[in-house]
Amino acid sequence: MRNKSASPVGDNWEDFRNTIYTKEEIMASNLRVALISEIISARQEKGLTQKDLESVSGVKQPVIARLEHGTTDPQLSTLLKVLAPLGKTIAIVPINGK
Repeated sequence: MRNKSASPVGDNWEDFRNTIYTKEEIMASNLRVALISEIISARQEKGLTQKDLESVSGVKQPVIARLEHGTTDPQLSTLLKVLAPLGKTIAIVPINGK
């Protein structure tokens, strides 16, 4: 009989994730989550709705919504248009101090 309290992925999500994803996939996912979180936080800190951000960035609100939900893979130019009115940009930095 199966232990009903046991998780289907075991006791540790990190261990399970490391068995099904490559290091590169995990890094890409973490970067994507960080970028989306930063966009949402910056927009909210400025008191902007997605529609307000559309007005100041020129990027349509549905595109912003898909970007914030992580359901799209935006072009760099789109990201830059969204980030600029939020007082943000993208920087190239070494990974893990390399």
